[in-house]
Amino acid sequence: MKPTSRKKPRRMARRALLQVLYEVDISGHSIKDSLIWVTEEFSLDEQSVNFIRTSANNIMNNQFLLDTQIQLFAKNWPISQLPVVDRGILRIAFYEILTPGETPPKVAINEAVELAKRFGSENLPRFVNGVLGKFLQTTIIDKP
Repeated sequence: MKPTSRKKPRRMARRALLQVLYEVDISGHSIKDSLIWVTEEFSLDEQSVNFIRTSANNIMNNQFLLDTQIQLFAKNWPISQLPVVDRGILRIAFYEILTPGETPPKVAINEAVELAKRFGSENLPRFVNGVLGKFLQTTIIDKP
């Protein structure tokens, strides 16, 4: 069954974004090819598709920076050893927090925790919340 857009459009877009990042990470497919598949599976409006495309490209283009930040706050978990879903959720959250004006940091954390509840292990929501909470406590961010 295809997910519908009755849910919040941005939440659905984040879920689709996670799937794009997962496919790119696992299969090595391009963002463009992965996005085609995701847009066929989800009922997304043009604004959501643009959000996914822009976010996926920016996350992949800034992957080293994002992974470095993640590693600073998840010291006991080398980025290469994190499960793909965990890495994707954290990359999305760090990207959204570090992109000024787009998403308030607390919303980005909440959305990351929701993705972790839906797609991760039992302990992932607590891990994601802890890593992102530490990041916010020690980082100066312009909060809208």
